[in-house]
Amino acid sequence: MAGTIEQKLSTMGITLHQPNAPVANYVGFVRTGNLLFVSGQVCNNPEGKLIAKGKLGAGVTMEQGVAAARGCAINLLAQVKMALGDLDKVARVVRLGGFVNATPDFLEGPKVLNGASDLMVEVFGEKGRHARTTVGVAALPADAAVEVEAIFEVS
Repeated sequence: MAGTIEQKLSTMGITLHQPNAPVANYVGFVRTGNLLFVSGQVCNNPEGKLIAKGKLGAGVTMEQGVAAARGCAINLLAQVKMALGDLDKVARVVRLGGFVNATPDFLEGPKVLNGASDLMVEVFGEKGRHARTTVGVAALPADAAVEVEAIFEVS
């Protein structure tokens, strides 16, 4: 039976899929003590296609960027589910680190990353509130528009 958090995701129309395997010499997550570090997740949908491809400020709209960040957050949760077996073991979301594929003059990266932050708060409530960094970058793997990494406190 699915836990409380997965039931909440289900009511939101979100089904967690099998996470993508890492594309280089790293792992999807590392647990040390009560912290779970999840590697950066690009904005793939469950079929493995990018939700948004290219740069914010040059073809990718704000709405597409926010949707891409939300997709990254869903992929983070899929990694957490794989690591813990139960999302109810998340004590809190500690930190998100976001990378926005953007032109040098695009200054709205934090608004893009709200797509990921808003999902974490919607899913976990107050324990979903987190510290965050957003960085605009010149390129991301596969020309993804957004990548997000995370740290979770877990039980």
